[in-house]
Amino acid sequence: MIGGESAVSRNALVIIAVVIVGAALHWMSAILTPLALAFFLMVMIDGFARVLCQRIPGLKPRGALVVALLISAVVLSVTVYAVASNGAGFAAQLFAAAPRLNAVIAQVASNFGVRVPPTLQELINQLNPISYIGAVGAALQGFASGSVLVLVYLGFLLASRANFTKKALALFPHASEFEHAKVLFTRVRDGIESYLWIQAVTGVIIAVASWVAMEVVGLHSAGFWAFLIFVVCFIPVLGGAVAGVMPALFALIQFDGWQQALALFIALQSILSFMGNVVQPRMQRDSLNIDFVVILLSLAVWGAIWGIAGMFLSTPLTLTAIILLAQFGGTRWIAVILSADGEPEPDPVLPRPRLAAPESPASQAVTDM
Repeated sequence: MIGGESAVSRNALVIIAVVIVGAALHWMSAILTPLALAFFLMVMIDGFARVLCQRIPGLKPRGALVVALLISAVVLSVTVYAVASNGAGFAAQLFAAAPRLNAVIAQVASNFGVRVPPTLQELINQLNPISYIGAVGAALQGFASGSVLVLVYLGFLLASRANFTKKALALFPHASEFEHAKVLFTRVRDGIESYLWIQAVTGVIIAVASWVAMEVVGLHSAGFWAFLIFVVCFIPVLGGAVAGVMPALFALIQFDGWQQALALFIALQSILSFMGNVVQPRMQRDSLNIDFVVILLSLAVWGAIWGIAGMFLSTPLTLTAIILLAQFGGTRWIAVILSADGEPEPDPVLPRPRLAAPESPASQAVTDM
């Protein structure tokens, strides 16, 4: 009986600790969100650098990191330029489609029995967009400052990664402890890289296939829409819903009839259904072990804690939590519930080390960290 009471008390303390940690993460979101984004950017760049080392003979790790940084900077610059240039044209096309949008509003209003439907201009006037200019400006300013902070964090993380090995040796002075920590670190890193790689590959496939479908029906700004679809595909579930609906709605505004919008909607849903039900499960079978319901819950929880950034990072953060929680007896039951098959560890973890006389681990074994 005493053992049962102690188990209940321990589980209750774990739940209370989780709630307190979640509240602290939300309270410190302005500080921790840029740091988390910078950390995942560092994981992506580091993984890219290791791939370059494997594919290019004679390329040293430091040189591969520099090449990976340069390529990432070029890709980011091109992306920002493409969004800025296409975004202005997209807004102009949307403004030019105002008469068609008025017709759509009138048709919808007549279906609901409204005799005098409002025009687009009247709706805009009722919304009073001038009152939101300050909020929009503050949001843009916050996004810009947040992006600068992410880059600053990323620079310091990359500069200090050379000392990670020394810090790990200081934290885990025994060889068995160090090997155990190394296994966990490698597992977390490989899991995050695997997830990012799967999302990037499937996102590119979905974006290209969607671009072809939008070009076939003649949707304006198909390239801009394809880029947005690629970005939102990194948000589980919600991203697919946005990618499959929004272009079809704008097709309904652009074209006089509804046939093109319906055809585009069916094409996008077919692409997303095939990728989500056939391709992604096969790619994620050996890399991710997260229950689908947990993915939905993590999307909502991390979105409530860190907003849009939390939605993007929800699956990697949950994957990291599962791996770490599985290492402790008091929290392993949480990892079992969060996992898809009840086995949160893909392979046996090294046994917890016993404190013995300090050993001198070979520093050469930690260079991969």
